[in-house]
Amino acid sequence: MKLKEAKAEFIQTWGALGSSWGINRTMSSIHALLIASKDPLSADEIMDYLKISRGNVNMNVRALIDWGLVKRHMIPGERKEYFSAGKDPWEIARQVAAERRKRELEPVIEAVSQLQKIEDTSAEAEDFKNTLAQLEDFTRKVSNTLNQFVKSDKNWFFKKLMSLIR
Repeated sequence: MKLKEAKAEFIQTWGALGSSWGINRTMSSIHALLIASKDPLSADEIMDYLKISRGNVNMNVRALIDWGLVKRHMIPGERKEYFSAGKDPWEIARQVAAERRKRELEPVIEAVSQLQKIEDTSAEAEDFKNTLAQLEDFTRKVSNTLNQFVKSDKNWFFKKLMSLIR
């Protein structure tokens, strides 16, 4: 397999995987292209390679920057912005976990916490509050576990994972 074919296959595979992680396919494909590229790429280069519109590139690159997965670069003497992505899988996974925790778990914890403030004292209301408390406890534990993963280093994480598997 030639390099060009391998890169194209990587971009297609990463794009498909990204959608199963909650990231749209185009965003994942741009991320994969930037991971696979030795040098930062401009929006024009991304557009040309992936055959997508400027608006699609701009919207998805901005989202990748918001996720902390892509960085913007200015090259001296150039008016264009260039973009790059980190290549360390550990750092990518930690950043995705941190962002998903912030976007998905924190709002659930906040909402469930507020919903428990029911002023009704009926048996049905108490049962509902109990269910919400269990959901909040579970969500907090998942959030705390993800937070430990985000703050950990590779050696600690894999050592802990191996101790769970044995």
